[in-house]
Amino acid sequence: MVPSAPLDKTALAQPLEITQADLFEYVFSDPLLAWSFVLNIALAGLTILLIVYLGRNLTDPRAKLIAVSVMLISVVSISSYSGLTSGLTLSIIEMPAGHPAEGMTTAGEDGVLTMWGRYLTWTFSTPFILIALGMIAGSNMTKILTSVAFTIAMCVTGLAAALTTSSLVMRWWWFVISSLFFLVIVYIILVEWTAEAKQTGTIDLFNTLKILTVVSWFGYPILWALGVEGFALLDVAITSWGYSILDIISKYIVTVLIMMWLIKEPSEVTAGADYGSSLPGFSPADD
Repeated sequence: MVPSAPLDKTALAQPLEITQADLFEYVFSDPLLAWSFVLNIALAGLTILLIVYLGRNLTDPRAKLIAVSVMLISVVSISSYSGLTSGLTLSIIEMPAGHPAEGMTTAGEDGVLTMWGRYLTWTFSTPFILIALGMIAGSNMTKILTSVAFTIAMCVTGLAAALTTSSLVMRWWWFVISSLFFLVIVYIILVEWTAEAKQTGTIDLFNTLKILTVVSWFGYPILWALGVEGFALLDVAITSWGYSILDIISKYIVTVLIMMWLIKEPSEVTAGADYGSSLPGFSPADD
C-alpha cells in the first residue's frame, strides 16, 4: 500500500477562485440583476430588426451610413450584455482601504461585483452614437473623430476607475479624468454641433437627440458615484438597473427617433450616389 501524501493545510486554506459558472448562477439568483441584463439583450435585438425593416428602402449612401452607425450601437449592446449575463465580463474585486464597500463579500468571495463589461459596451457603442449625431448635425470629420477619441478615452479611464484597487484616491482620480473627457464631448454636442445643425437645417431633430443624449449621459457618472464603485449608497442590482435604463434612453430610443426621421431621406442628410466613393474626381471636401 502506497502511503498517501501529507495533507497540505496551506492549500486547504486557499479559497477557490470564483468561476464564470458561479457568477452566472449569482446573476440569476437575483432576478432584479438578471433582468437588467436580459431586457437589454431583448431590446437590442428588437432594435436591430426594426432598423433592418425601416432601412430596407434607403437609397442614399449617406443616409445608409447613419443607419449602419445606429445599428452598430445595438450590435455592440447585444454582444456586451450577453457577456454580462453569462458572467464572462463580471468580476469580484476587493475595494481599497477607506472605500465604503471595503470588507464586503459577494457570492462567498471577498469584494463586490464589478460589471466591467458595461465599459466595453460604452467604449464601442458611444462612438457610433456620436458618429450619427455628428452626421445629422452636418459636422465635419475632424470634429466627429475628436468626439469619438474623447469618448473612448472617457470610457477607458472610467474602466480604470472601476478596476483600481490599490488606492481610493487613485480610483477617484481616474473618475475625475474621465469626467473631464466627458465635458469635452458635452461641449461639442451642445455648442459646436448645435450651431452646425442650425445651419444644416436639422436643428429640430438634433435638439431632441442632444437633450436625450446629454441628460442621460450625465446619469452615468452620477450612478457611478452613488453605486458600489463610488460611495456605495446603491446596491449592485439597483445600480445595474440605473445603467440599463440610461442605455435604453441613450441608445434604443435615440436610434428609433433617428430611423423614423431617416426613412424619409431628408435632403439635409442626403449626399448623392457618389458619397464616399473612391472614384477619381471625388474629394472628401465635397462632404
